[in-house]
Amino acid sequence: MNSIWQKEVELEEINRFSKGSIVENIGIEFFEKGDNFLMASMPIDNRTKQPLGILHGGASVVLAETLGSMASYMTLDDDHYSVGLEIKANHIRSVTEGLVIGEAKPVHLGKTTQLWDISIKTEKNRLICVSRLTMMVLKNLQATTDNGSDMSLVGLYRILSSSDKLR
Repeated sequence: MNSIWQKEVELEEINRFSKGSIVENIGIEFFEKGDNFLMASMPIDNRTKQPLGILHGGASVVLAETLGSMASYMTLDDDHYSVGLEIKANHIRSVTEGLVIGEAKPVHLGKTTQLWDISIKTEKNRLICVSRLTMMVLKNLQATTDNGSDMSLVGLYRILSSSDKLR
């Protein structure tokens, strides 16, 4: 099988990139990448449980969207990026301890949209959540003008935010 990845990103880089975000805050760690899948784990602890002591459904959705979004990013060339459009989750069973393991696999990798299935299981391979994530693929506006000005989205934001009209 051919690999779906356009970017060669090491798992350590992904985990480092996630520092200081919700991904780090709830303990999500990427640990495996195959030719057509990406996997990450998340602990079931006080950061991810709801008041009744079971894994919060929202935490499962964060894991699913994190996996699908990162996987989508890695399938695109440098001229494109993706953003989440819709996420759905079916919670199959509750779990109170241990780790959950998420695996993202593509259903559709199109020019303008991508569809990802994310399954979340216990360490004993029991299915707890099935999620589907739709991503929109957009053209990256990173470019420079003839005089070398930064015309990326960040560059444009900096120009606009420094304008007196926006203050």
